[in-house]
Amino acid sequence: MTPPCRVAVIGAGAAGLTAVKALLDAGAEVVAYEKGDRPGGLWARDNASGLSPAYASLHLNTSKGRTQFADFPMPGEWPDYPSADHIAGYLADYAEKFGLTPHLRFHHTVTSVEREEDGGWKVTASAHGRETGDAERYDAVVVANGHNWDPRLPDPAYPGEFTGEQMHAHDYRDAEIFRDERVLVVGMGNSAMDITVDASYVSRGPVLLSARHGVHIVPKYLFGRPSDATGGALAALPWRLRQGLAETMLRVAVGTPQSYGLPAPQGGLFQNHPTISDTILHRLTHGEVVPRPGIERFDGDRVVFTDGTSDAVDVIVWATGYRVSIPFLSERWLGGDPEELPLYKRVFHLDDPSLVFVGLMQSTGAALPVVEAQSKLAAAYLSGSYALPDPPERLRSVARALRYSTARWGRDRRPQMRIDFDDYVADIPKEIKTGRDRLLRGETRPFAPTRGKETPA
Repeated sequence: MTPPCRVAVIGAGAAGLTAVKALLDAGAEVVAYEKGDRPGGLWARDNASGLSPAYASLHLNTSKGRTQFADFPMPGEWPDYPSADHIAGYLADYAEKFGLTPHLRFHHTVTSVEREEDGGWKVTASAHGRETGDAERYDAVVVANGHNWDPRLPDPAYPGEFTGEQMHAHDYRDAEIFRDERVLVVGMGNSAMDITVDASYVSRGPVLLSARHGVHIVPKYLFGRPSDATGGALAALPWRLRQGLAETMLRVAVGTPQSYGLPAPQGGLFQNHPTISDTILHRLTHGEVVPRPGIERFDGDRVVFTDGTSDAVDVIVWATGYRVSIPFLSERWLGGDPEELPLYKRVFHLDDPSLVFVGLMQSTGAALPVVEAQSKLAAAYLSGSYALPDPPERLRSVARALRYSTARWGRDRRPQMRIDFDDYVADIPKEIKTGRDRLLRGETRPFAPTRGKETPA
């Protein structure tokens, strides 16, 4: 009998947990490495990993109905937009419900993943911050380490010297740090808006909100329903038509960002990620938040903006996003910037599909249903019940997806990683069925464990 496929999963956040569940369901032997002390990844506030950016006021910006796992619905009594602590508990309950915890190695940080010459993968990890010297061998590796933990700061830095304090949004926990301070927040994403609103209740004077480019700001409710449920109702339409209808509804409901003094959005709705916030517009209209254009330079405690105005500032919060970092993979597998890594269906490495990725994508909607679908696709392949198309077709598929993404989102918006939430979660079950049909027709070979064996061509 062929022994079960042995798989290493790196990370125990939402992506890693769904991967472990799907692989166990498919009969695989699974070990998951987690740097922190509990499941939940970046949602687990004060996780021992030190990677979580979760702050006290953080809530979902997608509704629970559009965020929950298909296999594990969220409790009906929860609010439409649960808190980060709710989601951390939800992920811990998911791990408990499906018996995942015995397969999780906490306080383990993967330091390298290498392909063995005779087949399989060698995974080396440190435990509790110490190198053990031990490495284990696996038939496949699932990379599920997330990509909202390595802060991105302006590069190059702005000219001049700023004499106040600077911090990245990743390090923000609660508003008390801003009490009686003059605060500038740089960025227009969801974290930027949350932090700006929080700070505006305790700061000295209004909080300044600086951005070079605008985004669409969508309230959490439109016409009495969660706004993403309204958008989901339009999912069957072509995205350009969806865009036009949704932008019209948004203008009717709340107006344009420019009417609140913010810069015009760069691209249409569904082209760049909208910011989901009810409260930022309220604080803007009350004068507790004041818009500013992009930064030109620093001059001591003053920040000079591109329109020539300047303000004295005590604290700058850089809500400028995150880099994608996969430190345990070499250049051989990443080929440069991980944001540009081509993957078949955003899951399988083109050179070796036993190297699998779950969560390395940028979705127009919630992440949890996407990683659940990706995990089921990965498990179908690694259990031998689904066959990939041949390598030339994989290349063509990736090229088609990149052309579509570039046309829709632009070359500077991580086009390789972009997916349309509704299209993607509908496509993956179809892809699994197509792969099973390929297998039945004998068009391509199924995956087979290669640990300690000659690597198949």
